[in-house]
Amino acid sequence: MYESANVSDDADRTAFRRAEKQYKLYYEQNSKLSRKKKLPKPVDLSSVFDFNSISQDFNKTGVLPDGIRVAESDSQVFCIENRPGFYFIPGALSLEEQCKWIKESLTSFPQPPNRTNHNAIYGPVADLFDSAKANKVLVQEDTNRWKFYGGEEAIAKSKQRSCKSVLASVLLRKLRWSTLGLQFDWSKRNYDVSLPHNNIPDALCQLAKTHAAIAMPAGEEFRPEGAIVNYFGLGDTLGGHLDDMEADWSKPIVSMSLGCKAIFLLGGKSKEDPPHAMYLRSGDVVLMAGDARECYHGVPRIFIDEENADIGALESELSHESGQYFAEYIKTSRININIRQVF
Repeated sequence: MYESANVSDDADRTAFRRAEKQYKLYYEQNSKLSRKKKLPKPVDLSSVFDFNSISQDFNKTGVLPDGIRVAESDSQVFCIENRPGFYFIPGALSLEEQCKWIKESLTSFPQPPNRTNHNAIYGPVADLFDSAKANKVLVQEDTNRWKFYGGEEAIAKSKQRSCKSVLASVLLRKLRWSTLGLQFDWSKRNYDVSLPHNNIPDALCQLAKTHAAIAMPAGEEFRPEGAIVNYFGLGDTLGGHLDDMEADWSKPIVSMSLGCKAIFLLGGKSKEDPPHAMYLRSGDVVLMAGDARECYHGVPRIFIDEENADIGALESELSHESGQYFAEYIKTSRININIRQVF
């Protein structure tokens, strides 16, 4: 689901693809500057919905932009009139909740038997965050087994010519997804109920049920059965796609944003439909149910610069609560937790 650099000319012609390219991070062409020092190309953000500002203005004036309405049962839940089944809840998660789920996403959620993108090469990788924090190295012991080493032992192992090794900190930065509850098999694009897994934490289930309620069919309660956690760093994108592997599309996907601000594109049932662009900030929750489940969507951009990331309060709270390592990670990252009812 992460975007490939090789995209056909035909794909470039769709409205969705043009919007992705419009908002994607590009750098000014200056060969004298390293990538770290290169300046991002300016982009026109005037058409991007800012539901945080929309909410503030609505609370003051009772006026909404054209095409935006509030859900009948809650004035802080916003809908887009031509995208039925889509709900946006700005600032749904408190700072305390954001800190909690960032820490869980980095420490607990990637733990075996939950699967991550690293399984394909390294097999189950336990204690990745703590190992990165301790400057450990993952070393190949034999064909199918890797193990973390620290200190002088790590240096000695890494120098052995026959040993492949990788820094835990590098693996943490290359963590792209983990799965909770029923495990999603990315190679087959379906849920494999035979795979061992940890259940979704009760607190996360309850949070998902609470926010999902407004999008549920009358008289039904959301059942959180599986979740996919996506991790974004500088330049990462999530190409336009559908989440279509669940049995009943009348049930919402509950999507929680954590960390740096992003641009989210919500298209239509065809990639030819021009998408709506909107900011996703840390603490925002998005619901997609019914017709909205058939709409292409993606993330073409995250902002990690201090001016646009909008995580000053979150960074300060994480540093105070949990030390600098969590804050250092999230200041250049975004985490998205997508919770689903599978059956």
